Amino acid sequence: MMTEDNKKNQNAHQKESKNIKKVEEASTSKEVAEQTIDEKLKDTEEKLLRSLAEIENQRRRFEKEIKDAFEFGSYNFAKESLAILDNLERAKLAIKNDEKLKINKDLDKFLENITIIEKDLISIFEKNRIKKIDTKNKIFDPNFHQAMSEIEDNKVEPGAILQEIQAGYMLGERLLRPSLVAVAKKIQENKDKKEEI
Repeated sequence: MMTEDNKKNQNAHQKESKNIKKVEEASTSKEVAEQTIDEKLKDTEEKLLRSLAEIENQRRRFEKEIKDAFEFGSYNFAKESLAILDNLERAKLAIKNDEKLKINKDLDKFLENITIIEKDLISIFEKNRIKKIDTKNKIFDPNFHQAMSEIEDNKVEPGAILQEIQAGYMLGERLLRPSLVAVAKKIQENKDKKEEI
């Protein structure tokens, strides 16, 4: 039989075990709470960094949009204004080729005035960064030219621009209108000659 001292010792031991378990559980719950606080802190930090990065990206996009609007805001106006220059050129050609007008002694003065207007318009274009695309002695480039026809010619390299049908223009670094051109291609010999040989 158990003596009373043994019972007291056993009860004390059980109480001590329970206290140790409670202390262990409390420390485990503190660790869990600390981990969740650390995890929450990390999550919050990551969200903050993502938000800051998004704000920075948005700021850059807005700056680019403002720059593009400033640089290319006149794009449509400039593109439509090219028709004025084209029409002045066509008018000069039509007047020069008209037989009835050729006998008029004031024709040269009139053509001079049209040329002055044309030069003024080109000057205004250049001040606003609108420049004509140079096609003289150039090779066809689909980024700047649009081929309207091909002309057989073995004297020049295939793809060389032989004729400019309509001038093309750039607005800064942006294509306003491609040059319409005629491009060289190799002369193909008749198939009959090849078959005979």
